[in-house]
Amino acid sequence: MYVELMFAFHGFIGALLGVLVKAKSFQEIKTWWAVRWLLIGILVGYVYCTLHSDYNFPDRVMTIVAGYFGADFVEALFSRFKEIATKTPR
Repeated sequence: MYVELMFAFHGFIGALLGVLVKAKSFQEIKTWWAVRWLLIGILVGYVYCTLHSDYNFPDRVMTIVAGYFGADFVEALFSRFKEIATKTPR
C-alpha cells in the first residue's frame, strides 16, 4: 500500500507543477479546473503504479507517455516565462 501512495503522491506533485505553470493568476489555482487537474494527477500516479507493478507494463511504453506529456509541460513553461518577460511593468 505504501508504494501505491508514493506513486499517487508523485502524480499529485506532477499535477501541482502543471497547475502552477498553466495558471495565469492565483485565483485560477483555486478553481475546479485546478482541483480536477490535481485529482487526475493522483489517479494517473496510481494507475502508473498498478500498470508498472502488478501487470509489469513495459517502462518503454510509460516513458513514451511521459515524453508525450512532458513536451506539453515544457511548452507551457516556456510560454508562461515568455508571457511574464513581455509583460510591461506598472
